Amino acid sequence: MNRQELIERCLEFPGAYEDYPFDETWTVMRHGGNKKSFAFIYEREGHACANLKCEPMRAAMLRDLHEEIRPGYHMNKEHWNTVILDGALGEEDILDLVRRSFELTRPKISKKRQTADF
Repeated sequence: MNRQELIERCLEFPGAYEDYPFDETWTVMRHGGNKKSFAFIYEREGHACANLKCEPMRAAMLRDLHEEIRPGYHMNKEHWNTVILDGALGEEDILDLVRRSFELTRPKISKKRQTADF
């Protein structure tokens, strides 16, 4: 999977949009509702990479299991992983990590709104 392919897949999530707050070399995928970032997509050392949020215990386990998953570059190393996109990790595995990151950062539903939905 390359950088552009991942951007296009991220845009399939409801309300997702791409942003370039630093420069054109870093694509930040955000939620429309809360503007929180769920993926940082960039090139580093000749590889397409993505920083994705992850539960701390799962993040550590994934790093132990996969050479392509490392502590988050320029991020909180406990909660973010860097995933090398053009490595041996399969597309379905990458997309599952993106989906989890999207879920972890999605806007919270307020208690008032939850009550109104019933």
